[in-house]
Amino acid sequence: MHFQEWLRSLRSGAGLQGPESENLWSLLPSLPLSSLSLSPSSLLGLGALASLTAYWLVTRPRPMRPPCDLQAQSVAVDVSGSRRVCKWQRPAVLTGATVLCPPGDGPCLGFRKPGQPYQWISYAEVFEQAQLLGSGLLAKGCQPNSQQFVGIFAQNRPEWIISELACYTYSMAVVPLYDTLGLEAMVHILNLAEISLVICDREEKAAALLENKERGVTPKLSCLVLFNRFSDTFVQRAKNCEVEVLKLDQLMVSRERGSFVIQQDDVSISYLPLAHMFERMIQVVTMFCHGARVGFYQGDISLLMDDIKTLKPTFFPVVPRLLNRIYDKILSSATSPLRRALLHFAVRRKQAELSSGVVRNDSLWDKLVFNRIQASLGGNLRFALTASAPISPTVLSFLRATLGCLIFEGYGQTECTAGCTFSMPGDWSADHVGAPLPCARVKLVDIPDMNYYAKNGDGEICISGPSVFRGYLKDPEKTAEALDSDGWLHSGDVGQWLPNGTLRIIDRKKHIFKLSQGEYIAPEKIENVYTRCVPVLQVFVHGDSLQSYLIGIVVPDPEVFVDWAKGRGFVGSYEELCQNPDLKNAVLEDMNAVGKKAGLKSFEQVKDLHLHPETFSIANGLLTPTLKSRRADIRRTFQIQISSMYSKTAF
Repeated sequence: MHFQEWLRSLRSGAGLQGPESENLWSLLPSLPLSSLSLSPSSLLGLGALASLTAYWLVTRPRPMRPPCDLQAQSVAVDVSGSRRVCKWQRPAVLTGATVLCPPGDGPCLGFRKPGQPYQWISYAEVFEQAQLLGSGLLAKGCQPNSQQFVGIFAQNRPEWIISELACYTYSMAVVPLYDTLGLEAMVHILNLAEISLVICDREEKAAALLENKERGVTPKLSCLVLFNRFSDTFVQRAKNCEVEVLKLDQLMVSRERGSFVIQQDDVSISYLPLAHMFERMIQVVTMFCHGARVGFYQGDISLLMDDIKTLKPTFFPVVPRLLNRIYDKILSSATSPLRRALLHFAVRRKQAELSSGVVRNDSLWDKLVFNRIQASLGGNLRFALTASAPISPTVLSFLRATLGCLIFEGYGQTECTAGCTFSMPGDWSADHVGAPLPCARVKLVDIPDMNYYAKNGDGEICISGPSVFRGYLKDPEKTAEALDSDGWLHSGDVGQWLPNGTLRIIDRKKHIFKLSQGEYIAPEKIENVYTRCVPVLQVFVHGDSLQSYLIGIVVPDPEVFVDWAKGRGFVGSYEELCQNPDLKNAVLEDMNAVGKKAGLKSFEQVKDLHLHPETFSIANGLLTPTLKSRRADIRRTFQIQISSMYSKTAF
């Protein structure tokens, strides 16, 4: 047999196709001879080559097998194709569930203090404590399987999760409370849900609730349960206003045992104004049945990255802003032309592997270029999830290569219990948010004013299914705005079905307005683009029907703004730089460049902006408790700056 023919048969017979095979075959010398007489030395060389080939075949990285055809990730359930479901969704609907406590003493919840190792509570202990605490809540008058709301006012820690599971055990609703809500919102939630029992971590937080009781503004409050110790003085103060104070351990007195049972009709979470998030919570709780362990950090937040290195997490939930910072930090670390060239070449090689379905962190490029990056996140990361806001396809593709782990993107909102779509394992393309999850049905509906029509494959995203909430607590008017008569949740986002059955977010319906020339503006879409700018932390885009152009309020990122400005020749403190008109123009120029690259039209670009040194927050009333902009409040707060920008000559 001719030698070259033998090589070709070896290559095709072994299935060596695509980018991965090129790495091997490019190493072979050119063999111009059409035939060879196989001498002993030639046979020895061929034997070595065959051995190397066999070794490579055994040890080569294997592509991930996707759970379905990536060219058909969802199924249309109507003629128009605007309504789609998960490829493997079962027709049966949940009618109830029983979740058995997982056996064994594997670690479940962990905690540690600075400089000390993690201490872990086993699964058996967690579920036993949840059962005991649930029984104790019953003894204090909390009613099972009813509209019973229990408040939790504490930082994240194991006792928080145990208290949550205790409530779910007897179908009580959990109402999280936060310092950042402010006094007025706290009182409103306590009264709206008629909460009589609140679980707190420290005496200081319980004292804040007690003060409301003393003022007579939370009359239903009758019991405070604390994780930590409290003083006798506090107990007497509470007794004077008819509030009982207990330590968490005091409620764990019953020895009633049994299966961990959740009634689907009654499980709900009242997260701020939300009243019902039911069947999906079963899925959230049962993640513990698959061996997950969660460690809670307690200490200086500036040392959190050190804690991540210690814990070596395998799963990392992140928001796009954090991924953008990691991306910027990696690029800025390549300080010389040679390093930048090596970084980009290594990224391209890893992205070539990704395109063939291979995800790994042990390649040559990982060892030479990316090992320090991966070590900064613990070196054990296998799975990351990004959600809550759009992420640039460039950033997502770059980080999938450099971090060497699975990075998925999800889409949803609080009213559908977080996610309704999720990117598919094995699909490493970007610029979409995946296919519908098994718990959700997703459809697109017409928006004639914005020229979006479901028959063309785009429109407002609507969600239905067991994960969709039943309504806002005691607010039928807002419930009717969110849910239509058929139970579909209207998201306010505009989506587009792609040919492979995945969903792409392309616009925003809510808060749209017209400029004076008649062009429709969706400010939230523009804001999502501008937050990709390196110096921008938060941005508010404003316009009205009497003006022909947009303006913006920008909060620069305190962590990068000073260095970013210095690189452009501007020196000063963060506050001083926010007052510099020339630097403001530099930020505006950067934003417009990013906007142009993202496809924003000329009338969608801001023509002037104001740099503000204080972040929008819940505390200053500029963000909602779910971290969305309070647009009307922001307009009122910056009315002077808005009027000043519009008083200038029109652009």
